[in-house]
Amino acid sequence: MRILNRQTFLVATLVALVTAIGINAVTSGSSSLFPGGVVTPIRYAPTEVPQVSPEEAERALSSARDLSTAFRVASEMVLPSVVAIETTPAEVQTPTERRPSPVPPGRSPLPPGRNPFEGTPFEEFFRDMPFGGEGFRFEAPPGQPMPRRSGLGSGVIFDESGLIMTNNHVVSGSGSVNVRLHDGREFTASEVWTDPRTDIAVLKIDGANDLIAARLGNSDAMAIGDWVLALGQPFGLESTVTAGIISAKHRGLGILNRESFLQTDAAINPGNSGGPLVNLDGEVIGINTAISTRSGGNEGIGFAVPVNRAKWVAQQLASDGVVRRAYLGVVIQPVTQELADQFKVRPREGVVVSEVLPDTPAAKAGVQSGDVIVEIAGVPVSSSQELIAIVEQAELGKPHALTVKRNGKVEELAFTPEPQPEDYGLAQRDVPRDRPAEGSQFDNLGLELGSLEPEVAQQLGLQDVEGVVVMGVQRGSIADRAGLESGMAITQINRQPVTDLASAEKVLKDATLEEGILLLIRTAQGSRFVVLRQT
Repeated sequence: MRILNRQTFLVATLVALVTAIGINAVTSGSSSLFPGGVVTPIRYAPTEVPQVSPEEAERALSSARDLSTAFRVASEMVLPSVVAIETTPAEVQTPTERRPSPVPPGRSPLPPGRNPFEGTPFEEFFRDMPFGGEGFRFEAPPGQPMPRRSGLGSGVIFDESGLIMTNNHVVSGSGSVNVRLHDGREFTASEVWTDPRTDIAVLKIDGANDLIAARLGNSDAMAIGDWVLALGQPFGLESTVTAGIISAKHRGLGILNRESFLQTDAAINPGNSGGPLVNLDGEVIGINTAISTRSGGNEGIGFAVPVNRAKWVAQQLASDGVVRRAYLGVVIQPVTQELADQFKVRPREGVVVSEVLPDTPAAKAGVQSGDVIVEIAGVPVSSSQELIAIVEQAELGKPHALTVKRNGKVEELAFTPEPQPEDYGLAQRDVPRDRPAEGSQFDNLGLELGSLEPEVAQQLGLQDVEGVVVMGVQRGSIADRAGLESGMAITQINRQPVTDLASAEKVLKDATLEEGILLLIRTAQGSRFVVLRQT
């Protein structure tokens, strides 16, 4: 006799009841669930599952085995070159006296919302986590020093002499950097060179024999959809390999001064930072750097510095300890659909020059505001990240071809790269937003303009700039939707210079929103083009 437990009995009874109701509804044409109603039985046509022949099954299994073998071979090639990196801060606080904690037992001594990983490589990954509640208590036992806040990361050997590539954020601000090799040997880095602009760092370890250097590939040759492997020690789990594809290229996230990331859905977690992103040939094509996450863990969107840029930076750090970059001397912005119509180019065809800085290689080459740079050194460009990467790595002192489109016509120029000033692209000022005393109202644009008097320009950080200043923007207006704000200066309207209210009014009188009104906006942070258009 089979004995049913209570749960099994209830489930069986429910199934029998539902079956009985269904049969009654079909046979009697009515339903007790819908009194007086008629329920028409639903009949599903049988779905024929295509039969797989033994030959097809074997081909499919063979392809899967081939991919699995490729993963295995690539992993075996690179894993001996992957290292674990642990950093410890320079200062360790050792209290001489145990003081009672003002925090009740079980409560965190951290202020509400304070990230306990602040100052470590985990800070960015756990930035949005709800810290400060139960379960976080960072206090030392009586008579013992406060625990060191150490960081964990990954790296990859790229030279058998003991050179290791990793992320700047893995090693920055550390007192000592300890490296553990794949075979278990441990070393303390004798040299640490960093480049915060690209988040790349190079470590040197001495006395290590039989090191295996990873092969560095060509990140430019990678295409969206290509298989990749991410190697490292996520959450301290050494020699971990995850698989994915290249999801996008030339990503800019706004977290670094110089960005052109490879995006991947290979699982990247805290601890993967500095580890290699590898193609199926076992070549390093990126250095894992960041993830986009709300939970603090992998959500399928990771980013790596392309190895072509990382290698260029690492070689300079290892040889000179610093990175020497070239520069062009322009303020640029992407070609959107609205700007493409105004400059007679295709969307994403080149980048728009909104400002040419004086006494720079661009100024000497004859580049003008409003030019669209479409090719540099023989390489087409479609984004700001691409242009910056090409220019910065250009050979100093050697002329390079520069192709621009000016008023829809192609112009061939040449520029000679010069060393980039140390503070180039980093200086910013807080801009006061004082309103001038008088102005003119343009109700159809939702815009109020005023004269850019010398004292006003001084307050806005726009000395020696001629134009008009935005005094007010009506909420929800065309100007508001275009991103205009009080305190911005307008120096051109429809490619015509404006020096005062009278010249601005004259140009705007003949401008139409149907064709779009092109403004050149200037702030203390630089220049950019904006299009006002009726939507």
